[in-house]
Amino acid sequence: MSELSTPGTQGTMRNPKLKTNVSHSARIWNYWLGGRDNYQIDQQVGDHILSFVPELSRSAVADRRFLARSVRFLAGEAGIRQFLDIGTGLPIVDNTHEVAQRVDPGCRIVYVDNDPIVLSHARALLTSTPEGATDYIDADVHAPDAILQGAARTLDFSRPVGITMLGILNFVLDTDEARSIVRRLMDAVPSGSHLVVSHPTSEVDGLAMAQAVHYWNTQGSAPMTLRTREELLGLFDGLDLLEPGVVSCPRWRPDCPQEEIVDVTHFCGVARKP
Repeated sequence: MSELSTPGTQGTMRNPKLKTNVSHSARIWNYWLGGRDNYQIDQQVGDHILSFVPELSRSAVADRRFLARSVRFLAGEAGIRQFLDIGTGLPIVDNTHEVAQRVDPGCRIVYVDNDPIVLSHARALLTSTPEGATDYIDADVHAPDAILQGAARTLDFSRPVGITMLGILNFVLDTDEARSIVRRLMDAVPSGSHLVVSHPTSEVDGLAMAQAVHYWNTQGSAPMTLRTREELLGLFDGLDLLEPGVVSCPRWRPDCPQEEIVDVTHFCGVARKP
């Protein structure tokens, strides 16, 4: 794991592995959320993507709010005290450990990502309450066994775990492989564990989203894909999908009136392992 160094002019930690001339999804997402940890190339690519789908910035906010609601549900109603957050992204507000430990300070959280800028910020910012614990694993979603091995340093896999995979399975281009990764992770945790997924979809603004993803995939960073609702349902095979099922992010157990909800280009779902 690389050492931290001096923050850059936009709050980004300098790191020799960072490619500041190539856009990155975590930094673009950070830009859309109003964060400071991004570069000019991320802003340029982010703005061009918004020219295809202006609603994507709203989708980023909705996805972040879904994270908070789902983790609050898991730590509260579902009684989960351990979390494996795969595809951490850049910390902003209401990170998984903050939401979970507000419910119970003893919650334990492991973050997983393989981007050097996320690594730097994770080591600096992802702290824990004295009663709980947080850890960070530098690993790829395509290597679930390595993730599980690293997470076992902090999590007890004989007890239920909440596995969150927000905006990460879209970087696994083959749907069969994505389902296999999910199965491997869920096979490693006991009954009562939960899976939380969010994913960009072709179900809303399909043509514009396809154009945006095509443009993104020409920019030199990790390629991504869209999936239909039916394909997303397949990620939850063998699990008990909780109400309201696979829906646009703002529609998952909203904390605002239904008439105020506007569908976004990210769908989500939460399921329990029986």
